[in-house]
Amino acid sequence: MAILEVKNLEKHFGATRVLDDISFSLEEGQALSVIGSSGSGKTTLLRCLNFLEQPDSGSISVRGEMLFDAADPATRREETVREKRLHFGLVFQNFNLFPQYTALKNVTLARELLAKERGGEDKASIEAAGRELLARMGLSDRAGHYPHQLSGGQQQRVAIARALALRPDILCFDEPTSALDPELTGEVLRVIRQLAEEKTTMIIVTHEMAFARDVADQVMFMDGGVIVEQGDARQVIEHPQEERTRRFLAHYAEK
Repeated sequence: MAILEVKNLEKHFGATRVLDDISFSLEEGQALSVIGSSGSGKTTLLRCLNFLEQPDSGSISVRGEMLFDAADPATRREETVREKRLHFGLVFQNFNLFPQYTALKNVTLARELLAKERGGEDKASIEAAGRELLARMGLSDRAGHYPHQLSGGQQQRVAIARALALRPDILCFDEPTSALDPELTGEVLRVIRQLAEEKTTMIIVTHEMAFARDVADQVMFMDGGVIVEQGDARQVIEHPQEERTRRFLAHYAEK
């Protein structure tokens, strides 16, 4: 059974239909890269999956649990949003770290707050888990540093550790290298590549075509709010079947 099922998702901003009948599934341990030009609906899709936006129609389920069904008012209640977000970890384009906290505190804060509400975990074990995550990101020696003391690549790796801290079912990346200088992009992509090798279930919105081809299991090309083409990553990138996909990839090849 698929870990994620998205069916007939639609989202409008005013008269503009940003997502139009989006349906796809994702198996546990798979990495899905979502590609497409700016304005194609990629980021809105991630925001709907993370319940930062509420879809106008359609449904979202994780591990067979219906998280959202536009036809069921019980799944649309605002008070359930925080709980639903725990299924998804989101890494933003621009890091979004708390400047007043150290790298370690940025990683552990959400888990500490959750433990305070629910009980179960003590602060020492949460801190130990946070240090372990920073070590996985190659940042053991940066735990006590504040965001302004870190490079962009280091900040984004802290953001990845923070997203992993709550042990989400699915880790989502929204163009994680777009705010980085070229020389820092590689260090973030190496971390995501390692996560893919560890079979972390991921959805990655990216403009890095070679990375999408080599790391993702599946690639989904979006244009104008619709899924134009989806399939095996290498097949879609190297042998696209749809004319719109071919034009998009040719445009990026010329850059």
